[in-house]
Amino acid sequence: MSYKEIYKQWLENPYFDDKTKAELKAIENDEKEIEERFYRELDFGTAGLRGIIGAGTNRMNIYTVRKTTQGLSNYILGVNGQDKGVAIAYDSRRMSPEFATEAALCLAANGIKAYIFESLRPTPELSYAVRKLGCIAGINITASHNPPEYNGYKVYWEDGAQITPPHDKGIMDEVKKVTDYNTVKTMDKAEAEKAGLFVTIGQEIDDAYIAELKSQVKNLDAIKAVQKDIKIVYSPLHGTGNIPARRVLKELGFENVYVVKEQELPDGEFPTVSYPNPEAAEAFELGLKLAKEVDADLVLATDPDADRLGVYVKDTKSGEYITLTGNMSGCLLAEYELSQMKAQTGIPADGALIKTIVTTNMADAIAKGYNAELIEVLTGFKYIGQQILGFEQSGKGTYLFGFEESYGCLIGTHARDKDAIVATMALCEAAAYYKTQGKTLWDAMIDMYEKYGYYKDGIQSITLSGKEGLEKIQSILDTLRNNTPAEIAGYKVVSARDYKLDTVKNMETGEVTTTGLPSSNVLYYDLTDDAWLCVRPSGTEPKVKFYYGVKGTSLEDADKKSDALGQEVIAMINKML
Repeated sequence: MSYKEIYKQWLENPYFDDKTKAELKAIENDEKEIEERFYRELDFGTAGLRGIIGAGTNRMNIYTVRKTTQGLSNYILGVNGQDKGVAIAYDSRRMSPEFATEAALCLAANGIKAYIFESLRPTPELSYAVRKLGCIAGINITASHNPPEYNGYKVYWEDGAQITPPHDKGIMDEVKKVTDYNTVKTMDKAEAEKAGLFVTIGQEIDDAYIAELKSQVKNLDAIKAVQKDIKIVYSPLHGTGNIPARRVLKELGFENVYVVKEQELPDGEFPTVSYPNPEAAEAFELGLKLAKEVDADLVLATDPDADRLGVYVKDTKSGEYITLTGNMSGCLLAEYELSQMKAQTGIPADGALIKTIVTTNMADAIAKGYNAELIEVLTGFKYIGQQILGFEQSGKGTYLFGFEESYGCLIGTHARDKDAIVATMALCEAAAYYKTQGKTLWDAMIDMYEKYGYYKDGIQSITLSGKEGLEKIQSILDTLRNNTPAEIAGYKVVSARDYKLDTVKNMETGEVTTTGLPSSNVLYYDLTDDAWLCVRPSGTEPKVKFYYGVKGTSLEDADKKSDALGQEVIAMINKML
């Protein structure tokens, strides 16, 4: 069926409400817009759904949410998991409560109990709730840090991590089988509640979750020593982090926590930023202004679903606030957590630090420094969660710390997704500890560079929207896949990894081995002098991303090398466009 025929069907089918039809009627003379909305179904991929809110098969709306939930329900019934139920959370975005309710009512209509949070909650709390309640699955309505016009739908399995094989493929297959919207089940909310299939959850999970976070504190004495002195500026960026982040800091005794008022309350329009990404400098403009007014030690911001944490730290020598990349803050936390473990209990013989393939090589150096195993996984925190599950099932391996370059980490195993609330807590704890040593977090970062080497990592990306954009992204990957470069920015390519073909080619000997990881459309080049480059399409946005890293002899040398490699990457992109 053509996109025009599907468009016409949505206009005529009584299943779709009048508001939806009015929205579609308004674009009847816009051929390009009709095609964009109906040329395909919104993809349910390994990260679930993510798309622009609006009417159409390629948009986020109550019908695509219901359809996806019907497919998930069919899979749950197929594995006989219906009695365990499904936990549902949502963030502050447009339509998030409505989408969460629609998902819950579809589950209920299929005889599957839905545990839905009473109001918005962070992503890591949803991950925690799945395991706490013994659910078969979880649904999180969020588009993380995407612009306001987006929303999304993430699926978790009973281990608390986002779905991985074989469940991801099984669920995707069931979703694809649902081709007729009229067959999708739903039911009245009051009837679902009466039948015990729509259950509201809240404080009991909140209390248990916060208790789990507090149990991860390594040095409460350090907090007590400086709790009246250390100053923290925090912004939830109009999202879910405000209440839990402030609560855990208050309960641990931090007395000077200043919240950015303009960004405190939930607001799906994200009025103070163009998009709510803690990686972006604009997200910190208001926080840094407040930090200078109160002379804060550090400035923190969580993204709308509170799984990612952005950080600025004060350099007392210059008086300036310095941004930490996700690689830097992740390494800072890894070093702090492992150093405290070593001092107090020792590092377990089977201890492991886990990172993704696009994360800094400094992580490898930290693991080696503490005689811990370094495990590398595909991009996506669910693969870190998968490793934790493997440790539990086999009885071999102790999780020490896990992180990815995109500002996400996990301390403890209470959740199986990145947790910006526990990261906020731990970074404030680390700041307190280093303050008792007469150091700032920036001083601690410099100490790490001197200990392990001056690693510098960067990323270049290009957005290519729409149908043509997706085709161009694939063309870029195909071009590189078929023409492995011998040299990049003066660095010799030592080996080329193709995670889609599951090959690692030694460029000198020609020997080919396997990656040992699941198939993924990713290319990775190991370069001389501990440098590297990785190319992959974004799993959440219409972008192709080029990640890279270098190792210098000083901050200045690392900056120079990183800039040169970054410029070469831009030139490489331009040649392929």
